[in-house]
Formats: sequence, C-alpha cells, structure tokens
Amino acid sequence: MKILFKRNRVNLISVALIFFLFGCASDSERPEYRERTLAAIYNNAVYHLENGRYQAAAYEFDEVERQHPYSSWARRSMLMSAYTYYLQNKYDEAISSAQRFISLHPGNRHAVYAYYLIGQSYYERISDVARDQKITDLALNSFTEVVRRYPESDYARDAQLKIDLTRDHLAGKEMYIGRYYLKQSAFLAAINRFRFVVTEYQNTSHTPEALHRIVEAYISLGLINEAQATAAVLGYNFPESDWYESTYDLINNFLQ
Repeated sequence: MKILFKRNRVNLISVALIFFLFGCASDSERPEYRERTLAAIYNNAVYHLENGRYQAAAYEFDEVERQHPYSSWARRSMLMSAYTYYLQNKYDEAISSAQRFISLHPGNRHAVYAYYLIGQSYYERISDVARDQKITDLALNSFTEVVRRYPESDYARDAQLKIDLTRDHLAGKEMYIGRYYLKQSAFLAAINRFRFVVTEYQNTSHTPEALHRIVEAYISLGLINEAQATAAVLGYNFPESDWYESTYDLINNFLQ
C-alpha cells in the first residue's frame, strides 16, 4: 500500500500566521519614532506576505531582526521568516530559521511552532517508498519531539497524525524491499523484512500483508508448520482482512 502525502498547507501553520499578524500590533505596543521604523519594516513584510510575494516578505522579516535584533518584533519576525521560506518551498532555509529561533529562545511559548514547522518542512519532502527514506525519519523524529515536549498543544495533535503517517510510510519501504526479495526467491531475507514490519510497525496498515508474505515465504521454503503458525497469528488479529482470506486459500492449496 502506497501512502500519498498531499502538499497541503496545514491549518495549524495558518493559525500561527494569524497570531503573529494580529497579536503584535496592539496600541499598547505602538513604538516611538525608532520603533515605528521597525513597525514599518514589519508591516511591509506582512503586506508582501498577504499578497503572495514571499521572497520579499522573507527579506523584510529578516531585515527586522538585522536592524532591531533585541526587540520582541525580532523574535516574531524570525518565525515569520521561517514560515515564508516554507511557503516558497525553501525547506532548508525554513528549518534553519526555526532551529535558530529554538536555539536563541528555547523557553519561548512559541517554540512549539518552530519545532512543528521543522517537522512539516521535512514532511513536505517525503519521497516514494522506492527511494531513500532519510527525510521520512527526520520528519518522524521532529514530530515526535513536538508530541514529547508539548503533548497538550494543538500542534501535538496534528504531529501525532503525521507520526502515524510517517510510520506507515516507513513500513511501506520495508514492504517494498521485502517484496523484492520475495520475487528474487531470497526467502530468508524477505522474511526478515516482513518480520521487522510486524514487530516495529505493527499498528500500521501493512501488518496483515506482512504476515501473509511471511506465510508465502515459509511455504516456498517448505516450512508448513511455520506457515500455519503465522497464518494463525494473522487470523487471530485480522480475521476480516482480505489478506487472511488469501493466506487461508494459499495454505489449503499447498496441502491439497
């Protein structure tokens, strides 16, 4: 089963944008002359962002930090810069900006968004299971960090969903390799791959097929007792699965 990853702009990311746009322009924070210049830079960045000129917006947000590095606006701009890089599909730049925010402001209450944006920037680049899955591992680790550090946040709920999807994708990679070994009659190597799915990714959608493929490999090796034992595990845990029906037919045909 191939998991398709849609390149959607998650609502949670937009939530952060809304917060920073409207949460920083209150009258109580209205700066004096020097800071009005700062506000003008920030508002210009917002204007570019709202009109889809993301490169110009990123430049202006970075300019806030360059000219006024010790202001609260600089902290906001750092995250907004990361967000605008993300919108441009400049994921390495987005990750770098978010990581910099975390290193400079680890205790800031908006650090959760930086962690989440890092995971999302990796997630957007997840490739087909036929390719290397290093990026998938990085996305999984990043979202896991969000859930670990901020378990009660809105970001954690979405991160948990992404964790489930990335784990399913990684299981799909193991299945891809296992099927290849099976076609090459490398049955022991195939069994090891499918067993890894069953033990490490047992809550994914690939587990029923993995058990079925193990049965296939055992039958090919003439190990009927092992095949029947694995089929029993499949039947016990996934009695309604189409894979169990296929496994049942496979063993019956072999025994006839």
